[in-house]
Amino acid sequence: MKEEKRVIRLVSKGEVKTEPKKKTEGNRRLAPMLRALKAIHSATTPDTMDPEDLARQRAGQEMLGRLAAPMIVAKRWEPFRLGEMDAAWVKPDWAHDKRRVIFYCHGGGFTSGNLGYSRPLASKLTNATGWETLCFEYRLAPEHPFPAAVEDVRRAWDYLMYLGYGARDVVAAGDSAGGNLALGLCHQLKKAGRQLPGRLVLMSPWTDMTASGPSYTSKAEEDPTITMDYIRAVRSVYAGDRDLHSPLLSPLFGDLSGFPPTLVQVGGNEMLLSDAVRLRDRMQAVGVHCQLEVWEDMWHVFQMLPVHKAALAMESIGRFLLEQ
Repeated sequence: MKEEKRVIRLVSKGEVKTEPKKKTEGNRRLAPMLRALKAIHSATTPDTMDPEDLARQRAGQEMLGRLAAPMIVAKRWEPFRLGEMDAAWVKPDWAHDKRRVIFYCHGGGFTSGNLGYSRPLASKLTNATGWETLCFEYRLAPEHPFPAAVEDVRRAWDYLMYLGYGARDVVAAGDSAGGNLALGLCHQLKKAGRQLPGRLVLMSPWTDMTASGPSYTSKAEEDPTITMDYIRAVRSVYAGDRDLHSPLLSPLFGDLSGFPPTLVQVGGNEMLLSDAVRLRDRMQAVGVHCQLEVWEDMWHVFQMLPVHKAALAMESIGRFLLEQ
């Protein structure tokens, strides 16, 4: 039988790695899984932001977090209040390096997401590195439009600095809208002349609110989780009539020089694929080390769910951080 090839990782601009595509039981089951995932997300990515749809979206995000969290190795989960925000530490149960920490910004399209939704990925990040992870609930639109989330991320970062962590010992991580906020934090710190995080880890980051990349159309039929109607809806209530090219809304268009070494992971089937590819290209163009991984047949923030490739992706994050 002729061996098929697939792209697993885009290592640098114009360079790809391939490996044999194995006909495994997991691959044969992938299509039904994607259909089931689309059904779940259809209830959590509504095309409008009316109160009923918004409530369903937020409940669905929390449900996904609750379903995924019990499947992860238990960690110490320590909730607390960070000013006006609910926050939590995820800490390893074993001896670990307390000098290093992960600053995690959750996703949810700026309109949903909470500690329950944050817990699976925050726990996986701690499990992959052995480092403590801070997660927090920033304010959400439409009740609190831009720049509320940006301000809350900055407040959470300042709290971490107040605790005495060195910025270079902190990894800023985020998925989807959280990846946007992690990049926006770097733009804020750079403008203020402050030290940036030591590294960035971005999972399916939403970097371009203008939706100008080619994958917004080329992947529209393949993406099991996101639609253009959903993007327009959350963008409208979060950004309003602001200039979508602003670096705090679309960090792709800001000056990325001086940004820390970055790992970007994205699913090969998602509409935000070009957001990740263009971010990698722009970072490399200004001399920033950026490693891009494209995981074939995967969807938006697949790392959250209990699938084999999610485990491999988290292992890759651990290697990137520990090697750096």
